[in-house]
Amino acid sequence: MQAFALVGEAIAEATHALLAGDRELAIRVVESDVTIDDLVESVIDEAEGELLGEGHLPAADRQALLDLLRILPEVERNGDLAEHIARRAARGLGAEMSHRSRGLVERMGEVASLIWRHATDVILDGRGDAASIEDVDDELDELHVALTAELTSGSMPVPVAVEVALLARFYERFGDHCVNLARRRFGRDGID
Repeated sequence: MQAFALVGEAIAEATHALLAGDRELAIRVVESDVTIDDLVESVIDEAEGELLGEGHLPAADRQALLDLLRILPEVERNGDLAEHIARRAARGLGAEMSHRSRGLVERMGEVASLIWRHATDVILDGRGDAASIEDVDDELDELHVALTAELTSGSMPVPVAVEVALLARFYERFGDHCVNLARRRFGRDGID
């Protein structure tokens, strides 16, 4: 639960830091990724120890541990994506972006936070469904396309446009990982 909460905070704070030009917050988000990585690694080690230990776990407990081992790498990857956004925020990218691209990134951050909350509800509480998460991911995909169109308009210098294109991809992948998490919860593996 703590890892999910930390990733949710990281994506929201990375977006805020980018758009507000808050380099100190961006640096804290980058540094928090180490905490997420360490926490995920610790839980994986503990789950593997339980599975490989001498004790005899009931089948349901073994399945829960296996599910956890499948889910945690996606959680860690989403923490990494938030960190990538925060690194660009720390370099002051937000101030160099066009007005329209800032608005699109702001909405991408809102949608990324929303889809993470939905994924958290599905994984941790069994609430919600994979279809609603896929609908939210579709919005992220549409925003990615819109931001790409903005980048081709020539409204920003090429180096800035390249960095913004990466930002768009980070948000888009963030959503895809949420879809993968929900699919795993519902037994429908698949990669977008």
